[in-house]
Amino acid sequence: MRFHYLVPLSLAAGLAIWLGVGDSGETVAPPMMELAATDQAITPIPDQLALDARKVALGRRLFHDKRLSRDDSVSCATCHRPDRAGADGLPVAVGIQGQRGKLNTPTVFNSGFNFRQFWDGRVPSLEEQVPGPVHNPVEMATDWKHVIAKLKQDPAYPEMFRAIWPDGITEVHIQGAIAEFERGLLTPDAPFDHYLQGKAQALSRDARQGWDLFRNLGCIACHQGVNVGGNMYANLGVMGDFFADRGRPLTDADLGRFKVTSREEDRHVFKVPSLRNVERTAPYFHDGSVPSLNKAVELMARYQLGIHLSDTDTRDLVAFLTSLNGRLPETGK
Repeated sequence: MRFHYLVPLSLAAGLAIWLGVGDSGETVAPPMMELAATDQAITPIPDQLALDARKVALGRRLFHDKRLSRDDSVSCATCHRPDRAGADGLPVAVGIQGQRGKLNTPTVFNSGFNFRQFWDGRVPSLEEQVPGPVHNPVEMATDWKHVIAKLKQDPAYPEMFRAIWPDGITEVHIQGAIAEFERGLLTPDAPFDHYLQGKAQALSRDARQGWDLFRNLGCIACHQGVNVGGNMYANLGVMGDFFADRGRPLTDADLGRFKVTSREEDRHVFKVPSLRNVERTAPYFHDGSVPSLNKAVELMARYQLGIHLSDTDTRDLVAFLTSLNGRLPETGK
């Protein structure tokens, strides 16, 4: 069966409403697509958003505060490093006492544009994402009762919270402040954004050829919108068995959406990652098993599109992806 979809001229950020809707009401990727793609399938990152400056300042402080972990050794910024484009540069996340997780850390930059959070998309908002690492026994391994008790001992926090919320420090307000800060971690001014804004010379010849390939090969079926991804789910291994060929045993981290829905059709289905700043966020895939962007491009072409790329095509696609590197935000305390 072949699917035919049309990318509208103005694609709303964070939504893939033209790409099909599953039984759960969430967007999914059909196995094959043809799209009449235009440049407007991707829209530029905005320079800024209308955010509450008080919440942003508080969220910044909390984002860097290691007291959000049980032993005061790990903060949000430990795994979402500004010098690693909001990721950590490791195959999988490392939490308290050097414990290793099972999933690659996604970038926090531009994460407010994602339609769901986490690889399996189990929560819809940044606010609901915050408790995940706090409660995870491998990451921060604590609970809100202990976190709040420590924050109340800091002379600055009670006043900062009460200036925004009369009831002061609560778990909901901690989540709200961190989420507001994270929404402001934008990376505008990528060369490709300038190209979309009419500056043709913002892209190199290789990058322009890569952009043509990105559309013509069908990559844009899953990677579009303001975040060039992050707005739908897709099966990893549409045109081949990635997991059988990977050469390592399956773990529960490989189950993807199946862990959330228990539906067989969601096995190995993941939220499509954003490609913003992807050249800066190696290693790749949910398991961090792919060390280079060239290799990631080759594997995506093979397992999602069923094609083998020439060295020239791989080079051009990587050049286009590198043009998605934007201006990194200031994340200091």
